Amino acid sequence: MPCSLTAVLDDDASTMNFDEFTGEIQHRLELPDTGRTVRAIRATLMTLGERIPDGAARDLAASLPIEIKWYMTGAVVEHGQRFDWQEFLSRVSDREGDRTDKSEAAYHSRIIVDFVASQVPPSDFDQLRNQLPESGDDENWGKLFEVVDSGGWGDAQEAQTGGGPQPAAGPRTDSESTGVDGETEE
Repeated sequence: MPCSLTAVLDDDASTMNFDEFTGEIQHRLELPDTGRTVRAIRATLMTLGERIPDGAARDLAASLPIEIKWYMTGAVVEHGQRFDWQEFLSRVSDREGDRTDKSEAAYHSRIIVDFVASQVPPSDFDQLRNQLPESGDDENWGKLFEVVDSGGWGDAQEAQTGGGPQPAAGPRTDSESTGVDGETEE
């Protein structure tokens, strides 16, 4: 019995598609539109693809949606370039545009890399980490993995906010914290 394209695609149904991938990144980065989200993803993964060897980029990208995979592989002219964390941030910032500064580029890159880590085999992600030197100085590639190392986006988000739903406004005043009859509300 011949194998159809539909059968191949159905077998790969567990792989996230482009819209799901970008939607999750857009949610995590709280960006206003898909265009900015795609630019952030492209900037991060293309720059990462330039930094690591071609084989490592292909391995890491293999489990990603084909459109996302392209940013690390097909869109990159030269793999294995030697540049540091600060140069990485400059390139990501420039590619994102929209007046994205280095601190915003760093945040976007950390969140995107954390999400990629959740989508690829651990051995491929370990290969990425092994390509990027970590040290105690400011040029430390370990900064790229801060969200991953803190337990991932969900755990890092809870650690920043103290977990659970957060109040929308500032602290309550005495008049807000007592009921009509003067008893404290809970």
